[in-house]
Amino acid sequence: MAGTNVTIRRRQLANRLREMRTSAGMTAEQVAEQLLCSAAKITRMEKAQRGISQRDVRDLCRIYGVTDEDQVRQLMNWARESRLPGLRQEYGDLGYDAIYTYMDLEAAASSIIELQISYLPALFQTEEYARALIRGLLPGIRQEVLDRRVEARIKRQELLAKHEPPRYWTFVDEAALHRVTGDAAVMAAQLEHLLAVGQAPHVTVQVIPFTAGPYMCADDPFVMFRFRDSHLSDVVYHESLDRVEYLEKPNELEVYREAVDRLRAIALSPNESLKRIARAKSDFSPS
Repeated sequence: MAGTNVTIRRRQLANRLREMRTSAGMTAEQVAEQLLCSAAKITRMEKAQRGISQRDVRDLCRIYGVTDEDQVRQLMNWARESRLPGLRQEYGDLGYDAIYTYMDLEAAASSIIELQISYLPALFQTEEYARALIRGLLPGIRQEVLDRRVEARIKRQELLAKHEPPRYWTFVDEAALHRVTGDAAVMAAQLEHLLAVGQAPHVTVQVIPFTAGPYMCADDPFVMFRFRDSHLSDVVYHESLDRVEYLEKPNELEVYREAVDRLRAIALSPNESLKRIARAKSDFSPS
């Protein structure tokens, strides 16, 4: 993805402002009193839940006693960049806000770990599979919106082909290999594509076989993003029928880290997984 990563800039700035307040030994209430705003505003800033103006950044630097002009200038640049249109400008017609944050996190991550249960991960989907899947998940979707969503999904896949791609580790429930999305020809082509991308050096695919039985997160697909910047915590994306959540609290992350360890233990090895995918593909291929 070209351009400034708005979500990451906002998170970097939020984390740095929180560190500065802590170093100054001040509470959110004390800062709010000097900034002439509510403590809730300070909290939302530090959680990257709202934009931060350059004026607020300069005032906060003054309150925290930060006088290094180079540092102040960098923080103000981050504030400016965190309010740019970014992906919203390129894909503003998609009609839902969650995609912009997700795409920013995806584009900035050094490592992505994903569990998919009912269908194959978006970064592996062929255009025909993606089109059939989105149409099935969103019956009644307008053709032009469907086309744009498919376009955005295929565009995102450039991530895995860039010069320094993220490490991508995905767990796929065996059910996703057999659930017909589109028709047999679409499925055969999709599984052939999965076999190809699954052999890339930066990609690991592990199939969770039917024989694994019930397992942790079997009803809870998720994506975990990790970053090279030590100031950025991991983020887990979790989606349900009526909401999208981005989890960052240490206790929340620990649950999903444990899930990843357990999934690695019960899933087929990468080599056995590719064999299982090939076997599923043969079920859809003409004899």
